[in-house]
Amino acid sequence: MKVITIRQPWATLVALGEKQFETRSWRTDYRGELAIHAGKAVDKTICLLEPYRSILQQHGYAIDQLPTGAIIAVGRLERCLSVEVNWGTFAILSEDDYRVEGTEYVFGDYTEGRYVWKLDKMRSLERPLSATGRLGLWNLPDDLLLDTNEIQHT
Repeated sequence: MKVITIRQPWATLVALGEKQFETRSWRTDYRGELAIHAGKAVDKTICLLEPYRSILQQHGYAIDQLPTGAIIAVGRLERCLSVEVNWGTFAILSEDDYRVEGTEYVFGDYTEGRYVWKLDKMRSLERPLSATGRLGLWNLPDDLLLDTNEIQHT
């Protein structure tokens, strides 16, 4: 299984289904199962800003409760799109002139020329699985087997 490391609070927002697009400076041709690894860093300043603070609170999270250094969710990487136009409050993506706005827009970096990974069917793990993150897409090590019984189906 492929894994992507994402800083907090964005990793938790993905795991909760509140963030369905992951923005990156690079594109990928990979499609399929994807595990979300929460990096060790937490952007505490962002966690205090709206809408981050209230959405995390709605799900019972505070800054010091965000999991770090662990795989926290699994789902699928469905598409990789490019940002065509950024209007400051919304962005237009390459496929079908898709418009990203609202909290989804706030949760990403939609600078023109960046890439947007469409994530789908995210399910949180009941217990985070401790792992060391890496840059780029990486493979789940053989000794870190995900127990499908521990995946919350939401």
